[in-house]
Amino acid sequence: MAEPISSSAAAYIKMFGVGLILTLAILFVNAVVLMTRMPRTRQEWAVGLISTVVSSLALGSAVIIKLGLLTWIRVTDPVEMWVGMVAIGGVLFTCGLPGWALIRWTFNFINAREGATIIDVIKEIKDEVRK
Repeated sequence: MAEPISSSAAAYIKMFGVGLILTLAILFVNAVVLMTRMPRTRQEWAVGLISTVVSSLALGSAVIIKLGLLTWIRVTDPVEMWVGMVAIGGVLFTCGLPGWALIRWTFNFINAREGATIIDVIKEIKDEVRK
């Protein structure tokens, strides 16, 4: 008779599944972002990649914790656990999209004011806020 899988082996399998879903979500969000808004330079590509990954992980994990979604993977049924991991990957995917946009807007704003002093930039921002 075959022995049932040990609890430590099951934990490793579960960690592998979570890692796989995280990796896939991050790869897909990067593919979508970088294909829809092609970077102009290699530096912009690297910044986009890094900001998307950090946004996926930081904002995604904050949303998952805030909404209590970790219970989706704390089930005994492997099918339910897989569906929960895929859903959490979708949350990470969605949370990675704003990272690229915010960084790109920020750098476009900074590049447009490259010769300006910090005081000029602050005055410009104040004027925009007052409008």
